[in-house]
Amino acid sequence: MATTIRNPLEWGWDQIKHGAEALETLSHSATKPHDEAVARPPIVRPIAVSDFREIFQRAWSDFGAYRTDVFFLCVIYPVIGLVMARVAFGYDMLPLLFPMASGFALVGPFAALSLYEMSRQREMGVEVTWRNAFGVLESPAIGSIVLLGLILCAIFVLWMATASSLYTAILGPEQPLSMAAFIHDVFMTTPGWKLIAVGCGVGFLFACLTLAVSVVSFPLLLERDVGVGVAIETSVRAVAVNPVPMAVWGVIVTGSLLLGSLPFFAGLIVVIPVLGHATWHLYRAVIMPRA
Repeated sequence: MATTIRNPLEWGWDQIKHGAEALETLSHSATKPHDEAVARPPIVRPIAVSDFREIFQRAWSDFGAYRTDVFFLCVIYPVIGLVMARVAFGYDMLPLLFPMASGFALVGPFAALSLYEMSRQREMGVEVTWRNAFGVLESPAIGSIVLLGLILCAIFVLWMATASSLYTAILGPEQPLSMAAFIHDVFMTTPGWKLIAVGCGVGFLFACLTLAVSVVSFPLLLERDVGVGVAIETSVRAVAVNPVPMAVWGVIVTGSLLLGSLPFFAGLIVVIPVLGHATWHLYRAVIMPRA
């Protein structure tokens, strides 16, 4: 049987159309009725910190299988990081450089959707390429997925506003005259150390909120059309049932993103896909499969 090779523009236009159709369902995603068997709250299982070894082994296997494809998908992350740094240096936004960089962790669960989808399809035995990552757009729960993504974006914006307010309240409204002046103000003065302590404490609270809301919610919505409310409730229960493993998971994610940001965000090309695949396998470990 002959096959037709579609050009990239035609393929891309189809993806845009899928996205438009998805947005049409957004307003119904929070209240639409679901099939009773699908909408029933999933069962959360306890896991141990030792389970992370198998989770990351599977994640590394996924990364090895799709290395070229995920490089193509994830090269955008260091580019975004460099753009953020350029904006900060060019427009007197140095005080927001660290909050912007750390904000990767707040929107990361949404940004890694394509990686969850690749792991999910590989699990099903599908031959996967980077194009399969866009299968997310055809998910029955795409409206709920987008809505949950907007919630994370709102948390990120709130974090940025809070970080800006903290800087102004502690170090004053004047912008630093140079990078050297900024480093001196933050690391060599008592108010600067106060800013670091308070900023890290508040950032920790934002990170805990994001972890509770999203640790398994996006993979759950990819597999089951349960709605935003059930997805978030299940994610919160997953954290409540596994407080220590989830705390360790948060440390792993934060530390990996920090290391991946050096040098010049290049490490994110590897860190993001591995964490994305690992999130899918974490979901598999925590959530009981449907009967």
